[in-house]
Amino acid sequence: MSRVVTKAVIPAAGFGTRMLPFTKAVPKELIPLVDTPVLQYVVEEAVDAGAEDILIIISPGKEAIKEHFMPAEKLEERLKSSGKDELFAGIKKINTLANISYVYQYELNGLGDAVALAADFAGTDPVMVLLGDTVMDSAVSRGVSAQLVSVYEEYRSSVIALTRVPQEKISSYGIAAGNMIAERVMQLSDLVEKPSPADAPSDFAVAARYLFTPEIFAALRDTCPGLHGEIQLTDAVKKLLLTEKVFGCLIAGKRYDLGRVAGFVSANVEFALRRPELQESLGRQIMDILKKFNIKDL
Repeated sequence: MSRVVTKAVIPAAGFGTRMLPFTKAVPKELIPLVDTPVLQYVVEEAVDAGAEDILIIISPGKEAIKEHFMPAEKLEERLKSSGKDELFAGIKKINTLANISYVYQYELNGLGDAVALAADFAGTDPVMVLLGDTVMDSAVSRGVSAQLVSVYEEYRSSVIALTRVPQEKISSYGIAAGNMIAERVMQLSDLVEKPSPADAPSDFAVAARYLFTPEIFAALRDTCPGLHGEIQLTDAVKKLLLTEKVFGCLIAGKRYDLGRVAGFVSANVEFALRRPELQESLGRQIMDILKKFNIKDL
């Protein structure tokens, strides 16, 4: 098994029903965060963590994802000839981020089933898995996937991103059980899918990023359909725990779930306010909106 992590898998086959009607024609992974598709942020995070080869798992009707990462010669020529050098460089960069390939998940049988489609791509190498509709904003110089790579390099075993969640949200997530063995590192003993707060073993929730050894694919093959008749990745990780150590990395950063309307709107406001050219005018507009609806305190 390779010690260097150079492969990443991005599941992006889901319908995005929470964002209808927009996602009827546009993949949820291409919803913009300000002016950049969510999926581009995810690909860039994988590349920053060392990924050279990326497999994106799509379903029929989501070919726009392929188009986004393909060269657009006429657009590039137009931008270059009109002197829009900064835009030209940005568009050109999209085509050269990594070696990107695709595989179709024809039946949406769960996240575990989607990841299982990457077995041949991964081969005998470790592989990052990044959910395509979730942006992770790092609070340190290393991105979230790069943080997982650091833990993998230390322990040479599978790693799952974890983040703390408030008690009232515990029942919405897979929750980790285990012991802290280092700063921000937990050795997992179990994963509990959407427990009640009273039954939860911790407040550490699985956070949309994983780094697996190739043994995950044997675990997936042995995993029976679970909730809604789907192959659950959480169930496969529980099987993986029987054959190897699995670690959790309490990430330094924030998770943005862009597959939900409230998360999408708030993330766009936050990311836009970070941009100096938008901050002042947008800030004034937000204040005017709050006054219009008589919102003084939340």
